[in-house]
Amino acid sequence: MKILDRYILRQFILSAFFGLLAFTLIFVIIDLMENLDDFLDHNVEAGIILQYYISFIPEIIKLMTPVAILLSSLFTTGKYSSSNELTAMKAGGMSIYRYMTPIVLFSLGVSLFSVYFSGWVVPYADKHKFDIERKYLQKNLETLARTNIYLQDGKRRIIYISFFDGYSNSGSRVSIQDFSDDRLLSISQRFDGSQIFWDSASHSWTMKNVTKRIITPHGNILTKYASLKFDTLSITPKEIIKKIDKPQEMDYTELGRFIQRQQQSGNDVARWQVDYHSRISFPFASVIVVLFGVPFAFGKRRGGVALQFGISVAICFIYMAFMKISEVFGYNGDIHPMLTAWLANIIFFTGGIVNIFRVNK
Repeated sequence: MKILDRYILRQFILSAFFGLLAFTLIFVIIDLMENLDDFLDHNVEAGIILQYYISFIPEIIKLMTPVAILLSSLFTTGKYSSSNELTAMKAGGMSIYRYMTPIVLFSLGVSLFSVYFSGWVVPYADKHKFDIERKYLQKNLETLARTNIYLQDGKRRIIYISFFDGYSNSGSRVSIQDFSDDRLLSISQRFDGSQIFWDSASHSWTMKNVTKRIITPHGNILTKYASLKFDTLSITPKEIIKKIDKPQEMDYTELGRFIQRQQQSGNDVARWQVDYHSRISFPFASVIVVLFGVPFAFGKRRGGVALQFGISVAICFIYMAFMKISEVFGYNGDIHPMLTAWLANIIFFTGGIVNIFRVNK
């Protein structure tokens, strides 16, 4: 790395660091002001409040990193432009491409790290934050009642429970379907019952008012039972409740497994798939904003840095808004989940490249 690259990067990294620190402090102070009444009303200790905001900081960093990178690219380039250092660089034959190379490479490194950070670190911190909210602030309380549950037990069995009460460990309107192959295309037998109960002593399920259907090529064979014990079900009440964990509290690997289980159970997973792919696509916003920030500040313009800052920040927030709007179409299944997550990046990356070509090199 050349001396000039180190000189540019040093200013860029310092500006990004202090920008991220300032945004984080502002975010924490504003949130503390909003939640102070709740903390006081519930007599939350100062140590717990400190834990809450330590757990909240990773989420803030994830959201504010692209904004800090944008401001750093503007400030660094604008500073060099106003002090005529950028003019000297141009006179020495440096083009915008050469100037941007160390900044883009650093931003790309930040994006790659952010993929891990948002995929594994942030969910872990969010889980601790939500636990504090549930325990001390009585927020996001989970009920032990579940409706319309689809579960896969083994490779060839699907369980449907219309309503499950976690307090009594019982469910109503239950259907258990056994399939003849792992592809789950052909049902071999089916059990339908009005209720199902968990026996904690024998660790087994008992279904009431059961209708058993054995599906054969010649028709169905029906058998009715007042009650029927199922020793082969491996699902426990605790696992049924856990199956509906919040995706925000799952890391990238756990969310992928969660989506796979929901697909196998026949549920609509479009929303979760969009969130799953967004954990990879959103961190690359740090590179996208550089493609807009640096060209706007590369040359002296009327209005100075303030105008450049305003235009770039507007583009940054348009990018964020476009990403959120496109997610709605992905949630509804109108656009493929992966395309939904990457659509904003594709469009704004193209716009950023065009923006670079428009600059007088």
